Amino acid sequence: MNYKEISLRALEPEDLELLYDWENNNDYWIISNTVSPFSKYTLKRYIENSHKNIYESGQTRLMIDHIPDKQTIGTIDIFDFDPYHKRAGIGILIAKENYRRKGFATMALSCLTDYCFKTLLLHQLYCNILENNCESIDLFKKLGFTEIGKKKDWIRTNEGYLCEVMFQLVKEE
Repeated sequence: MNYKEISLRALEPEDLELLYDWENNNDYWIISNTVSPFSKYTLKRYIENSHKNIYESGQTRLMIDHIPDKQTIGTIDIFDFDPYHKRAGIGILIAKENYRRKGFATMALSCLTDYCFKTLLLHQLYCNILENNCESIDLFKKLGFTEIGKKKDWIRTNEGYLCEVMFQLVKEE
């Protein structure tokens, strides 16, 4: 799936090192509710099983490639896929710092949203964002997601608790 300067693609065995670095970067653990590292063995098995379609696994991860530079710059996920209620959660990471704040997350999220509504025929998408992640909040709001609630003191950090803001995008029928 291409959208302007980015491409969303399935996981490949060659992505193991990138995933290993990203999943084990404890700076990202707070947004993924992770508290311990992943082994290469576990990630290798995850990649090997990524061929299962979203109806089997309930989730899918796509890699975000920057087409002009031929660089993989991040990942975007569909999770908690519910085909009966036609909804899913989504999350995005632009892992390479020098590709942030340049519109690539907007492109990737636009592409994924189109895929979810036009191919998977979903009715709604949702995401949960920490209240201090202003860039992500702005990104999702820019693409039409609306705030629907807040989980108070939801995530514990070394500095105290953070609230998690819930957003939803319902497809116009």
